[in-house]
Amino acid sequence: MAEARVFDERTLRRLEQVMLWSQRARAGAMKGERRSIRRGTSIEFADYRDYAYGDDLRRLDWNVYARLQRPYIKLLEDEEDLALHILIDASVSMDWPAGDADAERNKFRHAQRLAAGLAWCALASNDRTQVHGVSGAGSATFGPHRGRGHNLRLLDFIAGLQPAGEVDLDAVLREQALRGARPGLFVLISDMYTPVNLTDALNELAAAGHELLLLHLLSPEELEPPLAGDLRLIDVESGGAREVSIDGNLRERYAQRLDAWRAQLRRTLLQRGGHYLFVNTDTPWERVILRDLRGLGIVR
Repeated sequence: MAEARVFDERTLRRLEQVMLWSQRARAGAMKGERRSIRRGTSIEFADYRDYAYGDDLRRLDWNVYARLQRPYIKLLEDEEDLALHILIDASVSMDWPAGDADAERNKFRHAQRLAAGLAWCALASNDRTQVHGVSGAGSATFGPHRGRGHNLRLLDFIAGLQPAGEVDLDAVLREQALRGARPGLFVLISDMYTPVNLTDALNELAAAGHELLLLHLLSPEELEPPLAGDLRLIDVESGGAREVSIDGNLRERYAQRLDAWRAQLRRTLLQRGGHYLFVNTDTPWERVILRDLRGLGIVR
């Protein structure tokens, strides 16, 4: 997943003009680019901090630099940085549809692009950014890092992730809740194919102070399976098999169960003060970030 294929110049410019937003106030470990909802009497200039590599040069006070020959960044009242945690489900079920012809609709490729785009936005805003990739072959972590200077390493890291095996999302999420990482926006990107109810794990993440965002990815073939007749279906993760006869009635029941499943996931997230966004992989990834997440208030 080379940089040129992930971000064209136009999309890159648009990503660097937006920032991620937490609905809850988070006390940052350092000042960032974000104004807290805890405002004082002034909503304008509040203080300076030293320039750090990767900071937006538009925030540099050139008058101060001319006088002191030292770069300082202007801060607004009660600005905070955001801690962004992204967890990419890299189980083998995410590698669908398989094959080069379907690459643009592949769930895992879509997940890589969404994760890269969100993390790029966060690094551009000097937010504390961490990305986890979890597959049946193990896990890998990028960060935590801040600043644009880590952008290329971010893309290399995400490009290197490969889907494999089964992932116990319940155990993975519980482990994340127990890590004691700084609370922030926790983004799970997954098809949610897991036999375990994740309610308790999500409760633990919320109790640890995280604001939850689930990006639920499914392909068009999973929404309307192009199947008919007597078939033997095999679970690509567990290897379990089931004999089915697909007709109009079964298709209708499948659609009803799918709608109920998505509605239940939405309720589960909303009850914990989180956000749920269903993503059809036919939807361009940049539209998800710049339009759909803006609609949820996550991107501004």
